[in-house]
Amino acid sequence: MSGTATIYYDGKCGLCSREIRYYQTIAPQGRFVWHDIAHDPAPLAAFDISQEAALRRLHAHDAQGRLHVGVDAFALIWRHLPRWRLAAFLIRLPVVYQIASFAYRRFADYRFTQLPHCAIYRDNA
Repeated sequence: MSGTATIYYDGKCGLCSREIRYYQTIAPQGRFVWHDIAHDPAPLAAFDISQEAALRRLHAHDAQGRLHVGVDAFALIWRHLPRWRLAAFLIRLPVVYQIASFAYRRFADYRFTQLPHCAIYRDNA
């Protein structure tokens, strides 16, 4: 479980920002690189990830460069956090994973429709 994971999150979303700040306070030093893509989407360009996609769902790259989106991105974070490893294991169980993925997608889509800074993407759809 060594190496650095890179997390791309929506820093203009109050809920997202609070959650990421919590993870930052408990994360081992040097384990993550955090990119607030709402304020600076530039880090996404190298991976051909649109700002819209990254605002809609949490994105992360693991130390090997593999992309994780949504529930998979959360599982990646949790695997590296004290007291969260069990959650990372549990969410990967087949039935739990399916339910969590469905619930996350629904919540993320709803959240996206409610945030003013995402309106530019909704209005152009």
